[in-house]
Amino acid sequence: MIKKAFIICSILLAANFTVLAQTATVKPLTVGEVRTIKSKTLNEERTLNIYLPQGFDKAKSYPVIYLLDGSMNEDFIHVSGLVQFFNQMYSMPETIVVGIANVDRKRDFTFHTDLKDLQKDYPTTGHSDKFITFLEKELKPYIESQFKTTEKYLFGQSLGGLLATEILLKKPEMFNNYFIISPSLWWDDESLLKQAPQLLAKSPDTKKFVYVSVGKGEHPVMIKDAETFYDILKKSNKKNWTLEYKMMETDNHATILHRSLYEGLVKLFPYQEQK
Repeated sequence: MIKKAFIICSILLAANFTVLAQTATVKPLTVGEVRTIKSKTLNEERTLNIYLPQGFDKAKSYPVIYLLDGSMNEDFIHVSGLVQFFNQMYSMPETIVVGIANVDRKRDFTFHTDLKDLQKDYPTTGHSDKFITFLEKELKPYIESQFKTTEKYLFGQSLGGLLATEILLKKPEMFNNYFIISPSLWWDDESLLKQAPQLLAKSPDTKKFVYVSVGKGEHPVMIKDAETFYDILKKSNKKNWTLEYKMMETDNHATILHRSLYEGLVKLFPYQEQK
């Protein structure tokens, strides 16, 4: 009888805990906003995933990172976490991250090529000019109308690194800081790399930070092109450009981005003891 009473009490207690658990307060965990803007240039709607610093204040001004490949299932969440960590533990100021979700990155991040094999493998290719116009004429003005901003950053890897390189060479004043990771400079038989010295000669020597990185485990052409690009940047003798290059010894094309961005951000924002 005692054993039976103990079992009944146990069942009642378990049921009571279940009811308590079921009545717990649940609310969304919010780290920013998702916005959709209509682009006239691209003739489509584009999704923006926007990370806002904790305690975001509309009256304050913030640096902004424009993140290519910024979809929720791509690089937005882990890059936002990295930025929050650098806000917390390093000397990086609170920063907004604008993740630009992809629609067709092969279309948006590549310029025209006459090479038949690339046209076959990338049938929608060759419209980076439109995407750059979207960034310059639509997205940046929109963000600056919604938030008070200071420094502008561009983060791009792979084909995104190719696009970031194209912007740096052709419209360098669009951003103050460029993080170019594993750029696909092999595109169109390395034509952008070949034009780089002439394009850099026309670039104004205004303050800029440029970080180039590649993984030791990547294709030899990727490594060669990244090193060549860095050498071209150094030879351009821009006295107000801070140039950094990092060979990621343990990374390949798939693993490089997060660790490489960490290494690049450390160059800009070294560790400081917390007060």
